[in-house]
Amino acid sequence: MKKSWIALLLVAVMLVLTQQPCSANRSVQPQSEAPSRSDSEPKLPDQDSRELMFQDMLMTFLSPYIDKKIAEIYAPLLTITPTVYPYLVEVTDMKRVNGFRGFDFLITLNIHPTVGPHLTVGEDTMTFRISSGPKVKLESFKHLRDPRKSDLTPNYQNILR
Repeated sequence: MKKSWIALLLVAVMLVLTQQPCSANRSVQPQSEAPSRSDSEPKLPDQDSRELMFQDMLMTFLSPYIDKKIAEIYAPLLTITPTVYPYLVEVTDMKRVNGFRGFDFLITLNIHPTVGPHLTVGEDTMTFRISSGPKVKLESFKHLRDPRKSDLTPNYQNILR
């Protein structure tokens, strides 16, 4: 009986010591080969707050307007339409147009569109006017940075026009 317990223990130890990493881990790029995140990308928060919840609601509301303009801007640059994740949009300025408790706002956003596994392909600024109704109008936009080959992994470089 004692020998069978020792044999079982030895088999278990051998299995633990000789296990290979799972196949999912072998396909991950080494850190040195992965494209680095741009210094201009927003720093992602690590906990929730009331302000963050309001910003997330605002981004959810504005997403269709942002996506439409991003598709238009990047059509001549890329063969696919980039995705805009709400957490990669930064509110850089917000003001009431008609003073205290007025419901007419100008909101400026810094946007980082991505493709595939969150590869940033550019940077844009958009200013929206939001008023009661609700009415949303894109007041201005500025395309700050085109996609760069160095931002993309080799298997995504073919999307550049």
